[in-house]
Amino acid sequence: MGLGAWFFAATYDAMLKGVEAAGLGERRRRLLGDAAGRVIEIGGGTGVNLSYYAPAVTELVMCEPAPQMAKRLEKKLVVGERRAVRVSGDAAEDIHEPRDSFDVAVSTLVLCTVSDPRRALAELHRVLRPGGRLLFLEHVRADNPRLARWQDRLNFLNRAIAQGCNCNRDTLAAIRAAGFEITSLERGEMKKAPPFVRPLIVGTAIRR
Repeated sequence: MGLGAWFFAATYDAMLKGVEAAGLGERRRRLLGDAAGRVIEIGGGTGVNLSYYAPAVTELVMCEPAPQMAKRLEKKLVVGERRAVRVSGDAAEDIHEPRDSFDVAVSTLVLCTVSDPRRALAELHRVLRPGGRLLFLEHVRADNPRLARWQDRLNFLNRAIAQGCNCNRDTLAAIRAAGFEITSLERGEMKKAPPFVRPLIVGTAIRR
């Protein structure tokens, strides 16, 4: 981690500003606006999603294992957040919450970076109640074979400059393999992002 992690956290919001304004922020708003009840978010980062949660969210647990990110998240909570929010240092692969304890789980631009996406999704499946929803917004491996090959070639570079982010993961297949049923799915792209990280999936899945 070290200096690289500190710099990434310090510049994260600024790096996303153009992408958010070009449509990603609106996608977050539509996805998260109907979350309700007890919600757990993995990879809470600097708290980009905070403003998109409606009052129907009664409790929010934001998991962020990177101290540099968590520090900025907690600062945003101190400044303006009034709902019941708890910041947890848990990694997505090892969540210290009871089984069947959340109504909604949220993953936005996280499953590209976790060290073990299958284990992370298994943890989300475990902590969601039966019928609970997973809301996801993730950049993924391209359907276009040519672009997918470029993602494979450039993945080492992306991991180096984006703190371990993988641009070529088939995250949709991983969600299905974890025992979730996809109930809504939108494919798109992150406009203004480099082409090899643009392919995007946004949707909802139900814990079976």
